Amino acid sequence: MDPLTAAYQDLAARVAPLAEQPHLVVAAAAVIVAVLLVTYVVWDTLAYAAIPTLDVPLKQEELAETLDAEQYSPPKTLPKDKIPCYDPGTLQFLGYAKAMTPDEVRASIAKAKEASKVWRSSSFKQRRILLRVLLKYIITHQEEICRVSSRDSGKTPLEAVLGEIIVTAEKLRWLAAEGEDALKPQRRSAGVMAFYKAARVEYVPVGVVGAIVPWNWPFHNVINPISAAVFAGNAIVIKVSEHASWCASYYARIVNAALAAAGAPPGLVQFVTGYGDAGAALVAGGVDKVVFVGSTEVGAKVMAAAAPRVTPVTLELGGKDAFVVCGDADLAQVVPIAVKAAFLNCGQNCASGERYIVESSIYDSFCSRVAETANAMRQGPALGHGPVDTGAMCMPGSVEKVQRLVDDALSKGARALSGGKPNAAAGAGQFYPPTVLVGVTKGMAIWHEEVFGPVMVVVPFSGDDEAVALANDCAFGLGSSVFSGSTRRARAIAARLEAGMTSINDFNATYMCQSLPFGGVKMSGFGRFGGVEGLRALCVPKAVAEDAYPFMKTTIPAPWLHPVGAAAQPFAVALTTMFYGPSLALKARGLVGLLRCLVAPGGGGGKAKRA
Repeated sequence: MDPLTAAYQDLAARVAPLAEQPHLVVAAAAVIVAVLLVTYVVWDTLAYAAIPTLDVPLKQEELAETLDAEQYSPPKTLPKDKIPCYDPGTLQFLGYAKAMTPDEVRASIAKAKEASKVWRSSSFKQRRILLRVLLKYIITHQEEICRVSSRDSGKTPLEAVLGEIIVTAEKLRWLAAEGEDALKPQRRSAGVMAFYKAARVEYVPVGVVGAIVPWNWPFHNVINPISAAVFAGNAIVIKVSEHASWCASYYARIVNAALAAAGAPPGLVQFVTGYGDAGAALVAGGVDKVVFVGSTEVGAKVMAAAAPRVTPVTLELGGKDAFVVCGDADLAQVVPIAVKAAFLNCGQNCASGERYIVESSIYDSFCSRVAETANAMRQGPALGHGPVDTGAMCMPGSVEKVQRLVDDALSKGARALSGGKPNAAAGAGQFYPPTVLVGVTKGMAIWHEEVFGPVMVVVPFSGDDEAVALANDCAFGLGSSVFSGSTRRARAIAARLEAGMTSINDFNATYMCQSLPFGGVKMSGFGRFGGVEGLRALCVPKAVAEDAYPFMKTTIPAPWLHPVGAAAQPFAVALTTMFYGPSLALKARGLVGLLRCLVAPGGGGGKAKRA
């Protein structure tokens, strides 16, 4: 009997008695599971305790649930050196933020450059510590972060948790778990002729990233680019919107405290507050990469400002996302998602659903259901006034812009099933109610222009080709959604949509998957942030090739040594034929040609000819 068989039989003999006492097996398994569970709990507790805890004092107005402040009165001319800040839901004055000058912006870039020289050599371990410090603070201070965001942007506390906290936490988790793998040197094939080489791509930090971010999600919009930039080994100068500068003070304190706790060099992250001249100075001031999120019109100006220095840019611009609902979709599932897609954050989202393309067989039922929900939604100030379903619009002039588009549609035959005019009953703030429009045609401005407000346009379609044509009849191409009871049908429609992202039987699910890139096509911009592609876009992909084996070094073939002989060109032809000939016969012909060149008189080359 061989030793392996003997060992197996011995083990079987030892285990056999246990079959007669199954309770012992269960008890042993329970003990093992309990030991593993206790070990994990102890390990997790110790790991959590090892993460530094930040102490970021809040100001009284940041702590308060309600404010007793004077009402904001817009000045005829904005002051150049400061930015007036107010709560868009109550119009209460919050104070001033500093409006930085172009010189101050350039000084911030210089500080970031010095810090980047140190940080580019930091370990991934240190970068993960920074992310975990941030994540720990965010999860344990959600209410404070959301309250400050709501006060400065007008969104409800629930919306703040959904858009400021959850996606940010997922971003930090993904970076810590998978970011290093995305940035490690990547082996590549060396090719046929260079078979003796080792080829790879190294992802080298660009240096200093300049980011200009919008106001709609003020916390997520700063942590998102900061976390990616510093994890990729860069410094970052981030210019926040003048319409979200009040909350930037608190968020900057969080970031700076986390940087200090992780041992990052001073100046690694620089916050810029100011007007358009500050943003222009950031783009043209010597940063190594620009990331801009905003309107298409301003995005074009960013490209022009970056062109003289040939600074690479990533642009995430306007959107007017299509939301396709097929007749076999489950309306009980679709309607709540459709309402959230249109009215979340008062419709102020880059990837909001704006054009709802619904199959004729369920069109009336869909319109009735979404209108019923929209009419029941409560609107008002986000903080200290009881629960509301939707808050205020953030930017001054937004209500007037939305009303202009709605009035144009109504004057040309559209109908409002809900909303359609400013909501005076909600209070003194910048309120526009959830609005559902039907009867919209291509001759109306709202069919083509981005609303960026709480308006759902619903149009019918009668076949999949028509649905695709309607969805693609748009200058923008950011996100999209397709709903159908048939996954095959939904995929077929989705594959034909001109968009950078598509969620099937869901809305904006691609953004919750932080491993995926975020960005659009057409007038929605180019380049990607988020995911592997976005992380690598913050680096220079550096190609490296070296000898794979020390004993196989590169040498110039004898026929190519200068001064070359008559066999130089035939040798090259034969070598190419041998390596790349698409058949064995051609390869053999190339090999024969090589041998002829080498044995021919003067085939070695490298011998000077005399006249």
